[in-house]
Amino acid sequence: FFYWDSRMMRSSVRVARKFAQPLNRSVSTSANESTKSVSPYAFALLGAAAATGIAFASSPSFSANEALPAGNYPWAHKNLFTAFDHMAIRRGFTVYREVCSACHSLRHVYWRHLVGVVGTEEEVKEWASEYIYEGGPDSNGEMFDRPGALTDRMPLAYPNDDAARAGNGGALPPELSLMKKARPEGENYIFSLLTGYRDPPYGVTMREGMHYNPYFPGSAIGMAQALFDDMVEYEDGTEASISQMAKDVSTFLCWTAEPEHDERKRLGWKALFFTALMIFPTFYWKRFKWAVVHTRQVRFAELPKRFY
Repeated sequence: FFYWDSRMMRSSVRVARKFAQPLNRSVSTSANESTKSVSPYAFALLGAAAATGIAFASSPSFSANEALPAGNYPWAHKNLFTAFDHMAIRRGFTVYREVCSACHSLRHVYWRHLVGVVGTEEEVKEWASEYIYEGGPDSNGEMFDRPGALTDRMPLAYPNDDAARAGNGGALPPELSLMKKARPEGENYIFSLLTGYRDPPYGVTMREGMHYNPYFPGSAIGMAQALFDDMVEYEDGTEASISQMAKDVSTFLCWTAEPEHDERKRLGWKALFFTALMIFPTFYWKRFKWAVVHTRQVRFAELPKRFY
């Protein structure tokens, strides 16, 4: 034991001496020139420090992309056996039409998509007729204005991106029909962003035209707070609080991103049911068909003597 301990002590002393003398100085024979030989360990340490500093200075992800993660909320349609809350979709469409549509568009949604989901065919036709679309050409080859129809796309907030930037101080409002899929946290991110506006903490100064929201990357967003209590009136009497409107419009944007959600779940469960139902007949059929192969025997008969 003592012999092993003394060997370990001598080895530790040698390692300590090796690292305690990082510089090996060697003086040349010339009186005017001298060189200093630096230990390779010192070069390694300096290189690692320089690489770390360069990576820290050149990477923009340390501050520009920091954001508070969105909470995990109990959405009704997240369960395996539940569909969208269609009353919430209808209320969310009301919030979008009266609040969000001023800046954001739904490029992939047509009026006909709302039939049977948000409202009846007559209601959707009435909503579409409130907007004016360019029609034609007529018999004279001229374009004319006409009321909207079910075959029209929902109206765009701006005719092009340049007009959208000019109307929002250089910021481009994103298109919302696929926003749920465009963000990793989906509806949780949308809800948290809409309800996350607050005063900046002490020491944080926001540039002109920017607003503090910890759920947005960088915590500075060009969109001002859009939802306030009782700014819309629900036809079913639901209280229009900020959280209620954010929940409803988040559900509506989930539907615009996945309009096949309910049908997909329904078909999926049907497929699983019939697959489970056919397991036992398939197993029996397999055993029956392969029984000849599994039970056969190979026997070698003796050859007649005339073949010898």
